[in-house]
Parts: sequence; C-alpha cells; structure tokens
Amino acid sequence: QVQLVESGGGLVQAGGSLRLSCAASGTDFSINSMGWYRQDPGKQRELVAAMTTGGSTNYADSVKGRFTISRDNAKKTVSLQMNSLKPEDTAVYYCNYKWIRARGPVDYWGQGTQVTVSS
Repeated sequence: QVQLVESGGGLVQAGGSLRLSCAASGTDFSINSMGWYRQDPGKQRELVAAMTTGGSTNYADSVKGRFTISRDNAKKTVSLQMNSLKPEDTAVYYCNYKWIRARGPVDYWGQGTQVTVSS
C-alpha cells in the first residue's frame, strides 16, 4: 500500500517562501513521477510541478521561475521550494505519486497541506 506523508505548508506573506516535502513508502515502482498538485475550493486540481525518475520536470506556467521541484530517488522523497509566493498560490497542495506503467498510470495522493499567502 502506497503512503505519502507530506510536511511543510502554512501561512506566509506575499513575496515569502515555503518548502513542501513528501515521502513515499510502500512502493517499489521503478518508473514513476512524483510531484505536487493544488486545488482551490470549487476548482479542479491542477498540476504545479512534477519530476520523473529520470529527472524530467514539468511546471505549471504560473509557477515557472518561482518554484523548484527536487527529488531523492533513493529516499523516495520529493520537495517543492516555493519562492516569491503570491496570494493566488493559496490552495491545498497535494503530493502525487504516479506509477507509470504500460496499461496506464496509477495515481496515489497525500492528504494535502494548506498553503496560504496573505497580501
């Protein structure tokens, strides 16, 4: 059973920084992507940033140049450094572990952590 444990998040003023971390356990899927999504109430969950096992990254346009994703494959952890935060970054952030397989991907989710950016 895959488990994702998140840490970080909280309240910060606009222009500040936060770091989110996520540790995966219960998986030995060698080909995968780990990353972060966010969701506002009443809106769809959207990709923030993700990184594959091989190091390929994908960022939402709205966070490029401000957020940086990193991962440690040996420790099965992924982190998101968020700088120059804006009020519109306020959301619940979810860690995602995506098992990439021939039959199609399987997603696993963390419980979510609140990020609030005050103006």
